[in-house]
Amino acid sequence: MTSINCNGTLINFETPKVMGILNITPDSFFDGGKYTNEKELLHQTVKMLSDGASFIDVGAYSSRPGAAAISEEEELQRIIPVIKLLVKEFPEIIISVDTFRSAIAQKTVEAGAAMINDISGGTMDLNMFKTVAKLQVPYILMHMLGTPQTMQKNPKYKNITTELISFFAKQLYTLRQLQVNDLIIDVGFGFGKTTAHNFELLKNLHLFKSLNTPILAGISRKSMLYKPLNISPKEALNATTSANTIALLNGATLLRVHDVKEAMETIKIVEQLHVK
Repeated sequence: MTSINCNGTLINFETPKVMGILNITPDSFFDGGKYTNEKELLHQTVKMLSDGASFIDVGAYSSRPGAAAISEEEELQRIIPVIKLLVKEFPEIIISVDTFRSAIAQKTVEAGAAMINDISGGTMDLNMFKTVAKLQVPYILMHMLGTPQTMQKNPKYKNITTELISFFAKQLYTLRQLQVNDLIIDVGFGFGKTTAHNFELLKNLHLFKSLNTPILAGISRKSMLYKPLNISPKEALNATTSANTIALLNGATLLRVHDVKEAMETIKIVEQLHVK
């Protein structure tokens, strides 16, 4: 499976694509509170689209480790006006919504979103798979151990790679039985994983190609990169580019990033290896 259908537009992953992150949360680990009014939101979206993003991923619920939970109502109040604004200003935009709640998925797709990015892989809202099947939109299935509030307390695995492949195989089977065919997997770097777990997954990412779906790598400016270097997320762009290069070489076909231009350049350089 090398392509997905978004609102009638076929996106082909034979050449990797970039998803730009648009956080509208006040407390995200890197860009929390940066995009709080229409002008800032539109400026950042224009920049990401012009830099080459195929998707804009909008999130209204901070999933950084230990982040405070917010109500469904608050998540809706934050995200629906932004979806409507972006669809109005950019009619061709493909919006992915970062949510684990089926009701938010339903209402954001009704407002113009085209894809659901679920950090819980269907484990935090048991109605999510049926909702996505009914909506017939692409679905990003991510692995997370626990919840954002608990995931980093003491994550343990016997063999993280085989456990995640088993998790994805089971969830993908359920989704396909429901006729959800446009699927992407995301191993969930940083979501209930130690730094060692994260690098083991990065090294073994090619093994997930056996699941026959595009693979999303969401590594941008995460602690697995800045902690070993003893730097801040703001200083972690170079490390992000290095990690994204490894991910692409190991089979990632979608990079979820804060810095679209640099990710597009990374893809173009890696693609030179395949030029005949």
